[in-house]
Amino acid sequence: MKCRYAVVLIVPFLLFAIVAEALASVEWTPGRAFKIDESPVDVACSADGRWVFVLTDEGSLLIYSAEGKLADRIAVGTHVDSIKTGPKADILLLVSRKNKTVEEIVLDFIYDINISGSPFKGKDTAPVIITVFNDYQ
Repeated sequence: MKCRYAVVLIVPFLLFAIVAEALASVEWTPGRAFKIDESPVDVACSADGRWVFVLTDEGSLLIYSAEGKLADRIAVGTHVDSIKTGPKADILLLVSRKNKTVEEIVLDFIYDINISGSPFKGKDTAPVIITVFNDYQ
């Protein structure tokens, strides 16, 4: 019987010694800070890490590039109280506990491409420009 009690008393100390060795410290460095005029309510990052979405208390969705530049502002309404990213980088879910809804929005990012000096076909005043990148090796 004395051996059983000794084992019961020794096992917790052994487990503590094993767990104590597994603990590690974490080094961290402060990163970029996003200075905004409105109070943030929720924050999410796109699946590909290129965009940071900030929901504000005034019902705005602020879209920042990974470099911290404000790319756009979308009015989503004050009923939205949290945001979640979808399975793809262009899908965002707007959650409203008040309305008991989850709205999906699909974002289409539009980029300006400087084509001055590039070869082209057709009129240079055309309302639509289709750019083809076919010379990548």
